[in-house]
Formats: sequence, structure tokens, C-alpha cells
Amino acid sequence: MSRGIGEFDLVQESIPEWLAVVIALLTQLGDVWFLVLVLTVLYWIDTPNRDDIAAVAGVALAGMGLYKGLKEVFGLPRPEAPLIDPLLLPWLVQPLYEATATAGGYGFPSGHAVNATIVYVGLASVLSAGSRRLRYGVAATLVSLVCVTRVALGVHYVVDVAAGVAVGLTLLLVAQALLQREFADRATITFALGIGFSAFFLVASDRSPSATFLFAGSLGAFGGWQLVMLGRRLVDVPSRSSALRPVVLRGGAALIVTIPLVVALDDAVLVSITTAAGIVGLVAAVVVVTPVARHSDRARELYARVRRPGRSD
Repeated sequence: MSRGIGEFDLVQESIPEWLAVVIALLTQLGDVWFLVLVLTVLYWIDTPNRDDIAAVAGVALAGMGLYKGLKEVFGLPRPEAPLIDPLLLPWLVQPLYEATATAGGYGFPSGHAVNATIVYVGLASVLSAGSRRLRYGVAATLVSLVCVTRVALGVHYVVDVAAGVAVGLTLLLVAQALLQREFADRATITFALGIGFSAFFLVASDRSPSATFLFAGSLGAFGGWQLVMLGRRLVDVPSRSSALRPVVLRGGAALIVTIPLVVALDDAVLVSITTAAGIVGLVAAVVVVTPVARHSDRARELYARVRRPGRSD
């Protein structure tokens, strides 16, 4: 039974051929690679919003695990209603269109809709540029644009993108409810959510390669953030003896999630999924730690303390 409501005839018939490539490019606003790039650039900029951006990144990881796992659970196919035959386009743009306008796998819910909702609405809630109304207006516009392009390209039904937006908003609300508790380290909570929902995807997909990579990346991001927080705590402690608690808690947590990534590198097959997943996880940890170590006054102070001879408690 089709999930469609006749949306493709309504939308696609009004789109001229030349606009197809533009729509294919605009749909990348909700693609994983683009949103990861946006979050990484914002996180790497030396800004007081870094912790909040890390928290949004954690929700984004959780969202990917959730919608990918739901796709496996529901197993609903995509529509067979392409916007245009790529062969009708000039040969120069055919590869670009095929790479951006086509999709495989299951169709419900829309991953682009989930990704766009979490990242754009999440960023609107934590950034300070412009007014609150303007930020949420821009976020709503971008999410709507992504949803329209997915339907226009014929890779999702309307119900798919509507469900995707609902999943994204629900996860943001759940994260917000958790973050309202008396716990200052919000990113730890959201990165932990990322691990949990990535594990859900791992089980639902019977340990597919993409689930393995996402799970490893979530472990690495969580471990990297624990090292960031450990560095901050060590700088703030008044003496070496009082550093034991953060070392045990933060350092122990980082060690626990990093061990599987390091062990994965010891796989006998160099190009195996396991080895590649271990590399992905460790790279994620480096991405999280590096900008803080480079731009943080606390990190430089910690380095100075370690280098200072003869310091006593």
C-alpha cells in the first residue's frame, strides 16, 4: 500500500527541467556531510558557544542513530517517482545530479528531514546572532526547503518528511528536558544519547557497516569530550591530590569508550570494516579535542603547570 497522496504529480509537474539540478543541490542542505561540516566549522571557531554546539552535535548523532534504526524497523521502500531522467540532462551535469538527487535504502522516516530539523533548530536555540525570531525563522525556512526538495526529487513521500521533522523535534525536546536538570555538562548527555541510539541502529541493522561507523564515531566523540572536560577540571583543581576525582571519572569514561576503538585497529585485515570504524572513532575524538586544546587558555595553563618544576600541593 502506497504512502503517497498524489504529491508527486502536484509538485513535479510545476518544476522546469533546468530547475532539477538546483533542487538537487539545495537538498544537500540536509545531507549528513554538509551538516557535519557546519557543526565542525562552528565548533572549531573560538567561541563561547562551543559547549552548546557540541551539545547540538550530540543530538545530531543521536538523531542519525534513531532515524536509521527506525528505517530498519519499518522497512518501508522509497517511492519510484524520479523528478527527471538524468540522461535528459547535459552530460556535464549528469554525474552531479545522480550523486545529489538519488537515494537508496528505506524511505521512512526521512533522514534529511531529521538531520535538518535537529541541526538548524538546535543551532537556532544556542546561537546568539540576530534575534530569536529571526534565527528560528531561518531554521524553519531551511527545514521546509529540505523537505520540499526531498519530495520534489521523488525520493520521499510527504509522510516521510513530516515524520522526519516530528522525530527531530521530539528528540530535541527530549534532550532539552534532560539538559534542564542540574548538570552543567550538557554535551556529555547528548553524546551519550548518540551512543545509545547508534547502538539501537547497530542492533536493528544487524551490525551493518554504516551502523558500525556511526557507533564508533559516537564513541570517539564522547571520549574526546571527556578529555576536554578533564583538562578543564585539572586546571581548576587547587592541588594535585584533588585531581583524583576528575581523573577517575572523566579519564575513566574516555578510556572505556576508547579501548574498543584502539582494539579495532588491531584487526588482522587492514582494510576491514572494524579497522575503518576504529579510525573513524579516533578521528572523531581528535576533532572534538583539537580546537579546545589549541584555543583554550585553560589548556595552555595546564601545560604550564605540568612543565613547572618543583610545584607542591
